[in-house]
Amino acid sequence: MDHSSRPIPPLETLRAFEAAARTGSFSAAAEGLNLTHGAISRQIAKLEDWLGFKVFDRGARGVALTIEGNRLYIRTAEAFALIADNTDRWTEPRGGAVVRLATIPSLCGLWLIPRLKKLELGETPLRIVLEVDIRQVDLDEEGVDLSMRCGRGPIAGRVSAKLFEEHCFPIASPAIAEAIGSGGPDAILNYPLIHDSDASGWRAWLGDFGMDYHPRAHDRRFEDYNLVLDAAAHGLGVALARPPLTTAQLASGRLVPVDARTVLNPVAYWIDRPVGRPRPAAAELARRIAKEAALAPEKLEAFLRDER
Repeated sequence: MDHSSRPIPPLETLRAFEAAARTGSFSAAAEGLNLTHGAISRQIAKLEDWLGFKVFDRGARGVALTIEGNRLYIRTAEAFALIADNTDRWTEPRGGAVVRLATIPSLCGLWLIPRLKKLELGETPLRIVLEVDIRQVDLDEEGVDLSMRCGRGPIAGRVSAKLFEEHCFPIASPAIAEAIGSGGPDAILNYPLIHDSDASGWRAWLGDFGMDYHPRAHDRRFEDYNLVLDAAAHGLGVALARPPLTTAQLASGRLVPVDARTVLNPVAYWIDRPVGRPRPAAAELARRIAKEAALAPEKLEAFLRDER
């Protein structure tokens, strides 16, 4: 294997290895890092594949470092200690009540953050660590307990449940909305249409009027829906409201409806988790999210069920 462009093993594998070697247990390492036992095992296997040798001997009574593994542990522990002594940085919370939740910026800012305090409080207090990115993270490799995303269906290798759908309608700044009046889709098309990386909502809304939509030169595209709303509020064109993400924007009057007719967006919002039994804290957070999203109890229980 050519490691010329990767001089060291992936850091997440070293973190899992150091914790397992220090505690002498994959289960203890998983608890300390807020991961599952399976995630630790996969990280160790990935490290061994990268190195080309075994770092643990696995037996009926547990695991033990090999000679090569012990050498690696000494060096890894020294390196982590050196980093800790010379780095002034934020330390990620740890403990059984910590839940790592991956999501996209728009869903985080417009739906999660307004509910974050409520989601953390309760009979069992939780600490939510947000992993915010536009990309789809690998839940197992990155130690993520839950993921909330926008998409068209389940993702292979995950347990998924649909949280809620969007019934979209056009919105704009008060000035543009007044100018359009009751002109309908023809009047709306006199202005730039604003959308994120997926224009399927506009295609669906205009399709209800028998109109095909292909993005035009003066239309505007932004990767994040937060920017779509900001652009519309500043008079750059007409966007689509995507309830419940736009509740606060509409309530404040920053944006107003241009046409009350709605259409179901082809994409919806989903909650995912790794395959296997979720940690208790992760299951509790999933229950709280499901309550906020009005997910049916039977769908929540199916989502939490361990079907390995």
